[in-house]
Amino acid sequence: MAEGPRLDALCRIRDLQEYFQEIFPGSEFSGVLDFQRTIIQGLIEDISGLRYFVAGPGADLIDRMLVRFQVEDLKMFIRVCMTKSSLEDLYGSLVPLPRELALDVRRLAAAGSVEDIVPLVPRGFLRKSLMKAVEIYHDSPGPFFFEAALDRGYFQGLLAAMELLPRDAHRLIQPMICQEADIFNLMLVLRGRFRYDVAPDMMLPLHAKGGRIIRSRFEDMLKGADLQTVVGLTGLRVIDEEFVDRSANEAAAAAGISPLEKLAWQRYVRLANHAFHRSHMGLGTIIGYAGLRRVEAANLITISEGIRGGMAVEKIRGRMVLLTEVEGLYV
Repeated sequence: MAEGPRLDALCRIRDLQEYFQEIFPGSEFSGVLDFQRTIIQGLIEDISGLRYFVAGPGADLIDRMLVRFQVEDLKMFIRVCMTKSSLEDLYGSLVPLPRELALDVRRLAAAGSVEDIVPLVPRGFLRKSLMKAVEIYHDSPGPFFFEAALDRGYFQGLLAAMELLPRDAHRLIQPMICQEADIFNLMLVLRGRFRYDVAPDMMLPLHAKGGRIIRSRFEDMLKGADLQTVVGLTGLRVIDEEFVDRSANEAAAAAGISPLEKLAWQRYVRLANHAFHRSHMGLGTIIGYAGLRRVEAANLITISEGIRGGMAVEKIRGRMVLLTEVEGLYV
């Protein structure tokens, strides 16, 4: 797995083709998008393969984790539908999904509105969440609310599957899964309030319940006057204590939320790593590995974007989520 010194070395590569060969020796790519699709495809295949090692609630949880990729494809259809973007760009960005998650691409591409997309979304949490969003946000000119509704539906299903795990596995995996849901809730508040200037009452129906940020705390966060207040209201549920005050102040000074998102994902990596090492080859090892692989894929994509944009090495590294930056605090 690409981490630590290997990631540092990859950040120093200045040529995309050299980088592609370092990750996939002997392969040919038409460009960054082709490379990134291959990274995601490999991640999907890797997580799908984990299902052969487990059964029952553990397999169901892995199935729910794979829905994440289905959600990302559905978001792209919503964006194309609402922004009238090019279908060529859409098809170039879609990732082939496992058969059980396959979408009706032809009908989705022909949808003229989000309402037309609803019946094409798989039944269950995703469709119900998007249907509710259409009822509430039908006059919205952009995809923000509908994309968030799909995320909310995803977390409803993921958290429900987690609750069915055996007790020992639940104890190790719950912090990691809840962290991902809490990242969604935190970033929903930060992006909605401070990037898109959305009224707090408009975001309340999008709260993903089941994590550590309960509804009443989410309501308080929506009323927060600034970034530091909102982060403080999480009660150390999303960002580790060592970083809370410093990170909120730095983010506020930079008028951005990316530093906070990175620190939240660093906590996720720590929790996934904990599950991986403490499970003794049980379900926690499998789910922890899936979480670590997901972050690795994100880091590799981040590097490809940095090289394409001509970013300095330190700037690329600063955008990655690195276990090495937090593991020393917990040895």
